[in-house]
Amino acid sequence: MATQPASQASLLLQKQLKDLCKHPVDGFSAGLVVEENIFEWSVTIIGPPDTLYEGGFFNAVMSFPEDYPNNPPTVRFTSEMWHPNVYPDGKVCISILHPPGDDPNGYELATERWNPVHTVESIVLSVISMLSSPNDESPANVEAAKEWRDNRDEFKKKVGRNVRKSQEML
Repeated sequence: MATQPASQASLLLQKQLKDLCKHPVDGFSAGLVVEENIFEWSVTIIGPPDTLYEGGFFNAVMSFPEDYPNNPPTVRFTSEMWHPNVYPDGKVCISILHPPGDDPNGYELATERWNPVHTVESIVLSVISMLSSPNDESPANVEAAKEWRDNRDEFKKKVGRNVRKSQEML
């Protein structure tokens, strides 16, 4: 599968990919961006039911570091995404994707941050959970958070446009 020498990270990622292919999880699909690179995954997240994102198909790329699982991957939406916890460039900002240890800013407990027991499945399920319940207390996208708090109707319209656009991209 991968052409680079087998490392702990690549072996673990190969196992997780194989497990997801054998036992798909509701709410998302995952595979490699290119067959030769086990460290770059393409993920499609189905907008969770009973949320503003319901019916959408949102694409993202998960990029794993060479020392995975000691450090977290990055997750970046390549589909348009209007959400308080997604930077304008699509990068997802949730606690479990922050490096392990104490938060230098003091906002998060070490127990909320990255832990090597997380898998691709638990990461994507956390992103799906983020879509269901935005955290506007420490936003990655300040404008989206402000709109979520102060102008929910406008927020809903923007998300609705993103959902429709994601459906058209199929």
